[in-house]
Amino acid sequence: MTDPTRRSLREQRRRPSGWLRIGIPVVLILAWLAGAAIGGPYFGKVDEVSSNEQSAYLPDSADATRVQDRLADFTGGDTIPAVVVVTGDGELTDDRLAELQDLADGLAGVDGVTEDVSPPVASDDGEAAQIFVPIDADASIGDAVDALRAEIDDTLPTGLQAWVTGPAGFTADLVEGFLGIDGLLLAVALIAVFIILVIVYRSPLLPLLVLLTSTFALCVALLTVWWLAKAEIFVLNGQVQGILFILVIGAATDYALLFVARFREAVAAGARRWDAVTAAWRGSFEAILASGGTVIAGLLCLLLSDLATNRALGPIASIGIAFAMLSALTFLPALLALVGPAAFWPFPPKAGSVAIPDSYDEPVKGIWPRQARFVARHARAVWIVATVVLLAASVGITQLKADGVPSSDLVLGASEARDGQEVLAEHFAGGSGSPVYVIAPEADLAEAAAVLDADDGVESVAVASADSPTGQAAVELDGDQVVRTAPGPPGAEAPAATVSDGDVLLIATLADTADSLPAEDTVRGLRAALDDDLGEGVAVVGGVTATDIDTNDTSIHDRALIIPIVLVVIFVILTLLLRALLAPLLLVLTVVLSFGAAMGVSALVFNHVLDFPGADPAVPLYGFVFLVALGVDYNIFLMTRVREESTRFGTRPGILRGLVATGGVITSAGLVLAATFAALGVIPILFLAQIAFIVAFGVLLDTFVVRSLLVPALSYDIGRAIWWPSRLWRAQGDPDPRVEHRRTLDT
Repeated sequence: MTDPTRRSLREQRRRPSGWLRIGIPVVLILAWLAGAAIGGPYFGKVDEVSSNEQSAYLPDSADATRVQDRLADFTGGDTIPAVVVVTGDGELTDDRLAELQDLADGLAGVDGVTEDVSPPVASDDGEAAQIFVPIDADASIGDAVDALRAEIDDTLPTGLQAWVTGPAGFTADLVEGFLGIDGLLLAVALIAVFIILVIVYRSPLLPLLVLLTSTFALCVALLTVWWLAKAEIFVLNGQVQGILFILVIGAATDYALLFVARFREAVAAGARRWDAVTAAWRGSFEAILASGGTVIAGLLCLLLSDLATNRALGPIASIGIAFAMLSALTFLPALLALVGPAAFWPFPPKAGSVAIPDSYDEPVKGIWPRQARFVARHARAVWIVATVVLLAASVGITQLKADGVPSSDLVLGASEARDGQEVLAEHFAGGSGSPVYVIAPEADLAEAAAVLDADDGVESVAVASADSPTGQAAVELDGDQVVRTAPGPPGAEAPAATVSDGDVLLIATLADTADSLPAEDTVRGLRAALDDDLGEGVAVVGGVTATDIDTNDTSIHDRALIIPIVLVVIFVILTLLLRALLAPLLLVLTVVLSFGAAMGVSALVFNHVLDFPGADPAVPLYGFVFLVALGVDYNIFLMTRVREESTRFGTRPGILRGLVATGGVITSAGLVLAATFAALGVIPILFLAQIAFIVAFGVLLDTFVVRSLLVPALSYDIGRAIWWPSRLWRAQGDPDPRVEHRRTLDT
């Protein structure tokens, strides 16, 4: 009995019976259908467990968090202020102010608004008035502000114009910006993926199977994430939600494409339907597992962040990647086991149609055999030129302004809160409605007030007082004594300051808008002055500006800590996967170089083309985690196949064969992932627009330069030493590179 006959008999004995070959796929498909049916409706319920309030994401140790946690002790309730600013054609008359008082009374009845709506306060020039509207922090800020704006539209007297701004107004605009995530974002991403897959496979059915794989993975992932957020295990916001959607769609599609490529090879080799599926599963399992594991490991490094939003993204996105892998390795194989080669209709693969040529000398057909021949003939020149180009592009990273942006610039396009803030700054102190809060010991009230009053960036100082009609009393200094005055007739008895645990709350209105750089400089100066005069940590400074400062400082600390750790983790995973040290080191270096080039080009585009005001400090961190983890994905797809081929044909032939075998699937995967991340740009949020460009451009750079040219050319030039110090390196001889090169071309 011949060896092929024995092998055929062994395979037949291992093959499940007919009913199992049908039953197993059907059970898997039904299980995923059930999960998707349950998880699908949760797309419309994410807002029930999400929050876009920035202070909720700060570390507990941040000064702004400590102040926010105690505000209710002094103000009588946990509220977020909205500021209604009103202007007319000229100076507001007494009659107009009376009409605005009626408006304020009406706003007090809006759902979510507490009863402590202030009376209208006229500006010094008399041309504007502002009304402070506290909104219950437990209410839906977006819904409450929408209701305020609707009430204003219905009741604002003719001839007046009004805007809702302040912290609540900006939060509402941010929430509105995220509204397209459930519908528009998913629709754009899925349509883009479908078009690319139809072009690649020239089949209407296979793209649908791949999209089902990714959407079912997303449904089950969202179901899991929703209940974890419901249990308050981690926080969820629109930013994390959008990244989750795109990451799962992109990653699941990439893993599905890798599986389909192996399935197509097996079908073209003449394998039966079940045998083709099992061969594809064996051929892709290690690469998919290693790829997904690398992304998960990189994402979980975000757990080291002090920002709750970063810590949340780590496990949330990891859950999405896990279900993406699981769907590609169970649901898609089950579908293909039932559909078989018909999935490729009307162009099923023919025998030998995906064969890898044994020779890269003339004549060679196909783009990837030609690419392999080009790399073999000009390896050193190729990797040197590619490296120089990437290094040149990386120079632009010095122009990246990633030290934070004003909250008024977070929403792209129209923003009523931003327009209102500009009007407010024209007639009132820039920091109106977004004060600085200082909690200090009652005994140090005078000294703390003196520090605030002495700063040129502070317009006015008040103290929280339950005895005052407005909840606060203005503070004036008479020598080293504090005089508290309440709104009302001159000579009225000064209200007592509210005291909680021996502390009082000072409220300072800044001269500059709360999200401006001058305001940040003022708050940093106040913190330093209070520490010098009262002792370090005696007085704690919070508020909108302090929250921005603490968020930016924490983000900068996080990226300095996490980026090196991600590199080490990925290097370890690659070392275990490739059983070598040199190859993983070079792969990590090439991906870092690609990241630098992507960030450099992005900085130039942001500054000189899109005219963005800057970037959040977390943008480089997110860009790094996604680009490095996902960029290594493609190197894993390539190098696992190269290693497989090298064990049979030698290193240099293995590199060329691996390049040809994976060229089409990796290019398709790169286009799909770039398209899905680019879809984030439809959400009018600055952070997401920047991440969309960085990741999309970086993935394309990885696909067409790093994986297609730099890595194979560098590996080919190094030769067998690329596997040092593994057994594969030791098992091969050490022929002259020129001899091996000629053998590769001539064999």
